[in-house]
Amino acid sequence: MRNNKGPGPVWRCRQASNPATMQRLLRPRSYKTASQSSPGSVMFRAVSSASILLLATALAAHAGGDPALGKHVFNRCISCHEAATDRDKVGPHLLGVVGRTAGSAESFLGHYSEAMKSAGAGGLVWDEANLAEYLKAPRLKVPGNKMDFAGLTNDDDIANVIAYLKADPKP
Repeated sequence: MRNNKGPGPVWRCRQASNPATMQRLLRPRSYKTASQSSPGSVMFRAVSSASILLLATALAAHAGGDPALGKHVFNRCISCHEAATDRDKVGPHLLGVVGRTAGSAESFLGHYSEAMKSAGAGGLVWDEANLAEYLKAPRLKVPGNKMDFAGLTNDDDIANVIAYLKADPKP
C-alpha cells in the first residue's frame, strides 16, 4: 500500500516513461517558459526600459540646461539685452550676470530702477536659483523694476537660458 502523503510528483515521475511528462510534473504551476510568456509582457518590458532611459536623459538635460537651446530662447531677450558682449541696450548687458549683484553693472548704473538698486543693496545676487525665479516672473521677484517682460513659462527654457548665460564662450 502506498502513502499518498509522500512525494507525489516524484513518485509520478518514476512512473512516467516520457521525459517531457516528467518535466511537466516537476515544474511548479506558476512556471512559464519564454515561449509561453504573453507578447504584451515582452512589449511592456521594452517600452518600460525605453521610457526609463528617456526620463533619465530628460532629467539630466533639464538639470544643467543646454546653452545652444538657450541661445535660441535668448532671441526673445536680444532686443533689450546683450549676452555675448558688455554692450548695453535698453537693458543692461548680461555678460557675466551669473554671480553678479542685482543692479550693479557699472555701465548701466544710471539707468537701473530704484527697485533693482534696492534689491541689489538688499543682497540679491543673480545665482541660478534667483535667475530662474526672475525669468519666470520678473515683476514678482523684483516688484517695481522697469523690465517690461512677463517672463518665461517653460522650465526647460529657463534652464537653457541660464546655461547660455553661464557659457563661456557662448555657443
